[in-house]
Amino acid sequence: MKNTNSSFTSNLNPQPHSGPQVTPAPQGSKGGPKPVAPPGIRTTARDYANPVDYQHPYPSMAQFADLLALRYDANRTRHSYYRQLRLIHQHCQCDPATLTEAQLRDYFLFVKLKKHWKPKSIRQALASAKVFFVELLGKPDWTLFAQIRAQDHDTLPAVLTRPQVQALLGHIRLRRYRTPLKLIYCCGLRLSECLGLTIHDIRGKENKLLVRHGKGDKDRVVPLPTSMYEELRRYWAFHRHPLLLFPNIGRGGHDPKVLAQRMRQATCPMPHNSLQRLLILARKQLNIPAASVHSLRHSFATHLLEAGAHLHTIQKLLGHAQINSTMVYLHLTHQTSQDALRLVDELCQGLPA
Repeated sequence: MKNTNSSFTSNLNPQPHSGPQVTPAPQGSKGGPKPVAPPGIRTTARDYANPVDYQHPYPSMAQFADLLALRYDANRTRHSYYRQLRLIHQHCQCDPATLTEAQLRDYFLFVKLKKHWKPKSIRQALASAKVFFVELLGKPDWTLFAQIRAQDHDTLPAVLTRPQVQALLGHIRLRRYRTPLKLIYCCGLRLSECLGLTIHDIRGKENKLLVRHGKGDKDRVVPLPTSMYEELRRYWAFHRHPLLLFPNIGRGGHDPKVLAQRMRQATCPMPHNSLQRLLILARKQLNIPAASVHSLRHSFATHLLEAGAHLHTIQKLLGHAQINSTMVYLHLTHQTSQDALRLVDELCQGLPA
């Protein structure tokens, strides 16, 4: 194969003229060298601002933003907690610091019974309210927080069969969309993890992919199939962005030269909704009842389990903190269903007609 660029062929150590510089990692550090992004290029799939920089309607909300900055490292977490307090403020139309316990109880009844929030959203709103009212305002005697329960429902995620995955990916005609979707399935990535990849995260000679700043701001290493590595090389050789693997395509003409230039000059990764919208459209055209981009990650885990992979191995590949999160795939494997059917058939044998 033609040597596309030193950043892909020399184990992602680009020459000074071919891409961003890499700062050597300290001895014994994990994850290898940390790339230094060129000025103006964002490497995260989504940009979350620090709530400290927001325009705050009340001093109490500014104090809450300061507390979140001290407590949490990830802007995404700070943003989510501050957003929950802002929703309380918008619903009650007043300074949240002036709310009574009864008013806050009415708000949680509203989002649970009227808005039909999912348990995860209710738990996040509850966590945000506890930080604000208990820790910031000093109201530990409020009993509301001990009364709210929001347990997850026992629902199984949508999983595709291997023929369905092949048909779905084959239905995505444009390579610039099909390649990241294939990578999500082949490596079990989250959508944000895939779109935030840089050329420094590919270790083709070692058949490894570095996933930086995953859920919980954790790094992990996953196997990278050789065929997928070669496809990533061809994909990158088209646009040759100095850092991003999946740069934003932008708006404009579809002439290959013009498109490649736009991608080469992109300052952020491809937006999430580009892939989400395409996959849902393809799923409907193929009459697949339920599937999303995240279903490819669920399918990756389920198909590995069916092939005999150990549950703890899948846990590490997916980046799950708890094995319970991985055990859900035991309910989704075809082999498990077949074993159960065989045992049930044996139980039924010999019973009176």
